[in-house]
Amino acid sequence: MSRWGTLNLAVATLALVLGACGSAPPTHYYTLVPPAGGAATVAPTAQPFQVELLPITVPAQVDQPAMVVRQGGQGVSVMQGQRWIAPLADEVRGALSADLARDFRAQDVTGLPSQGNGVRIKIDLRRFDSVPGSYAYIDAAWSVRPLKGGEPLACTSRISETVGEGYDALVQGHQQAINRLAGQIGVVAGAMAAGQGARCPEI
Repeated sequence: MSRWGTLNLAVATLALVLGACGSAPPTHYYTLVPPAGGAATVAPTAQPFQVELLPITVPAQVDQPAMVVRQGGQGVSVMQGQRWIAPLADEVRGALSADLARDFRAQDVTGLPSQGNGVRIKIDLRRFDSVPGSYAYIDAAWSVRPLKGGEPLACTSRISETVGEGYDALVQGHQQAINRLAGQIGVVAGAMAAGQGARCPEI
């Protein structure tokens, strides 16, 4: 092949590579943390308290940057173009901390000295199911115990939110499910921090 033929082949190959790169679908990033400034959902007379929110565990099947969605009874798809902006466990923890602060005036003192009545919260997400156009579902085992020592109260929450088509709706469904979980935990945590009797929510 002549020098010009080789050069033309190289140019054509480069054009194909650049064309393929240009046609790649864009990557979308999502967060579970709610926007600041939302309206609180509990009584303004609720007493503030401190919380130590331990690292949250999530199912291994969904613990990756890309969103994992269920398909049918056994199938799943890893959506490489739909990604969490941070590790999923951190996203869930950030959302719960924000919801507890907004709705229950809870101060997250994780890693800081505690100065008053507070509680330690541990959460294990056993399921985090995503079905676009159908539902967002979480199954969580969680416990609350006083920071100053005492017996923990262990509870379970199973929450499902109906969602519309698209990934924005799916993420919003998970935000709503986490907000409901925060509401259930917050009621127990607030009562325990105030030295009152606390009971698990009915499931």
